[in-house]
Amino acid sequence: MIDFSNVSKTYPNGTKALNNCNIHIDRGEFVFIVGSSGAGKSTFLKMIMREEVPSEGKIVVDGVELNKLKASKIPYYRRKLGIVFQDFRLIPNRTVYDNVAFAMHVIGAKNKDISRRVAYALSLVGLSVKAKCYPHELSGGEQQRVALARALVNHADIIVADEPTGNIDPEMSRDIVNLLNHINANNNTTVIMVTHEVDLVKQYNKRIITIKNGTVISDTAHPEIVVEDIPERVETAPTAYYEAPLEDDDIERFIQNYGKNTEESVNTEESAASEKSESSDSI
Repeated sequence: MIDFSNVSKTYPNGTKALNNCNIHIDRGEFVFIVGSSGAGKSTFLKMIMREEVPSEGKIVVDGVELNKLKASKIPYYRRKLGIVFQDFRLIPNRTVYDNVAFAMHVIGAKNKDISRRVAYALSLVGLSVKAKCYPHELSGGEQQRVALARALVNHADIIVADEPTGNIDPEMSRDIVNLLNHINANNNTTVIMVTHEVDLVKQYNKRIITIKNGTVISDTAHPEIVVEDIPERVETAPTAYYEAPLEDDDIERFIQNYGKNTEESVNTEESAASEKSESSDSI
């Protein structure tokens, strides 16, 4: 389902974030990507989300060659993905229900489908009773569950979780991974979880790919991969990709970018929010 073939990525500042990576992930696999800060994990995710393209090599996801994907097709490709962030990315002035529903509004889904799918997604993460609550009324673990429900609501084939346990305590961290494990096992959803929490990963019998300085140094699915210890980078790694937005409208624009229907009109409320953002930007 996901193929990285001889993929390397060098940023304009000279940092080589990935170095000749060859990774194959089957449909329905659950894979942990582990490594220290600056190892290349975030670049790996950006490649899957088509935020970056390789400097060398080829990436194919579900039959789509990302290197050749036209810009106009990127939002439609991203609908295959459910993305879960470390900082939750919930819209603070919207209820739990509306935060999850927003992911469907921006692709122009029908109201009856939204109601059905949001109810299902919230029940799956155990938050049906919290549907009318606002993010500030939830614990960190509950907020991450809302983010997970939002990632699931559009029938994502692949869940990409970027340090989803980074802002919650160890017990809640296990709850989130258990939820991802349940979704993977029952829906055959491919799950890719990036983390630096090696102790957490060891509690689960899942495939583990370890990246160091942009190189895959081990893969439990391929024990034949043996890489001699490589020196730590001395250059500065690229700035962290995900930074918490400062404005609510920023969050809305960000989410819309990951699957907005560019050819059909979207829900009136979301269109108005977008117009308000553009108006503010022009001042």
